[in-house]
Amino acid sequence: MRCILCGHPGSRHFAAVWGQRYLRCSRCGLTFVHPGDRPNHEEERARYETHENDPDDPRYRAFLDRLAQPLMERLTPGMVGLDYGSGPGPTLSRMLTERGYPTADYDPFFAPAHDRLEQTFDFVTCSETVEHFHHPAQEFERLAGMVRRPGWLAVMTQLLDDDVDFMTWWYIRDPTHVTLYRHETLQWIARHHGWSLERPSPSVALFHNPVDRRKGPRRGSTTR
Repeated sequence: MRCILCGHPGSRHFAAVWGQRYLRCSRCGLTFVHPGDRPNHEEERARYETHENDPDDPRYRAFLDRLAQPLMERLTPGMVGLDYGSGPGPTLSRMLTERGYPTADYDPFFAPAHDRLEQTFDFVTCSETVEHFHHPAQEFERLAGMVRRPGWLAVMTQLLDDDVDFMTWWYIRDPTHVTLYRHETLQWIARHHGWSLERPSPSVALFHNPVDRRKGPRRGSTTR
C-alpha cells in the first residue's frame, strides 16, 4: 500500500490493536491506520466533543506552553498566526494573542472559517492535531502554502520512537489518532518542503520556512 504521506509503495503491516490495523512506511517511517479502520466524520466529532479544553485551566495552559514558549522565542511581537485544528475550546490562540501575537482559529468541525485557508500567516500552530490527519500529504501541502517566508509551522504530537511499547501505548487508545510520526518522518517532511527542523522538546517540532527570493509564498489548497 502507498504511504499516505510520501507516496512510497513500501507500506507494510505493522500491528493490529484496539480494532485498528496499522501500517508503516519503509521510507518516511509514518505509521498510520488502515483507511478501512479509520473513524468516520460523525465518530470523529463525537470523540472531539468529549475533550474538556478549558481556556482558563492553568494545567491545560501549562501543557500548551510546551509549544507556545519555544515558538515565541523565535517570533517578533506583532506577528500574526493561525491555530490550525483549534478544537472545541480554543486556548492556544487566546494565549498567543494575550502575549502579543494575534492568532486566529481554524477547525473543520468547530471553527470552519474556510476563508482563512486562503490566507498566509507568520506562523501556524498544530497542537495535538497532525495525528488526526487522514490525508497528511494534502494537509502539510496546505500548511506549507499558508506559512509566509520566513515563517514557522509549530507542531506538537507524541512521537512513535523506538522506546515506545506500541501495544500498550496510551496514545493509540484514542481511535482518532490515526497518523503517527517518528523523528525520521519529521525530517522527511522538512526536506520535502524545504524547511529546517528544530526539536526543542520530545513532543514539539518547529519547522522554519526560510526566505526564498526566487519564489513568492505559495497559497494553500482548499481541498480536504
